[in-house]
Amino acid sequence: MHRIVLASGNKGKLTELESILNIKEITLIPQSELNVTEIAETGLSFVENALIKARHACKKTGLPSIADDSGIEVDALKGQPGIYSARYAGTKGPRADAENNAKLLLELEQVPEADRTARFQCVIVSLKHEKDPMPLICQGSWEGRILFKETGINGFGYDPLFYVPTHDCASAELDPKVKNTLSHRSQALGQLVKCWNNHL
Repeated sequence: MHRIVLASGNKGKLTELESILNIKEITLIPQSELNVTEIAETGLSFVENALIKARHACKKTGLPSIADDSGIEVDALKGQPGIYSARYAGTKGPRADAENNAKLLLELEQVPEADRTARFQCVIVSLKHEKDPMPLICQGSWEGRILFKETGINGFGYDPLFYVPTHDCASAELDPKVKNTLSHRSQALGQLVKCWNNHL
């Protein structure tokens, strides 16, 4: 049995990861259960931020860790909010998602439907220990576009604004089980699971 620290405090992300990552020989432990505080994400890319978080969790616990960094890229905004997706509006706590979505809608107010293309990006990093010189890095992208208003009640973050062309609905309208077969995070985790047998 492998005990692996999840370097995240995001409850929505934890629920999603646990539902996708259903491997019997792995126990995923949220870093909060081991009294590991979050570390500042000072990187300039999804990869850098994921590595910062994973390395911090390894250092504090002595256990292997995984960390993801994810966000939404909007073409009309030159890739923003990108790595700043979770703190786009500068708000923390339970109001953050609503404030972030409101800001995104405001920024795109004059942008027509055809130019509202966007994608969710996810990078997942797995480290065997703090000084692991060869981290396992997996990436997934999910293409769509930004809607003109929030729709649906499932998911978290930008899900109510992210239109999924293959299913003709918002991500927040998808059944969670369906979302977990499509999402950027499920793609990255799928790669991770395939590689883990040789990595752990």
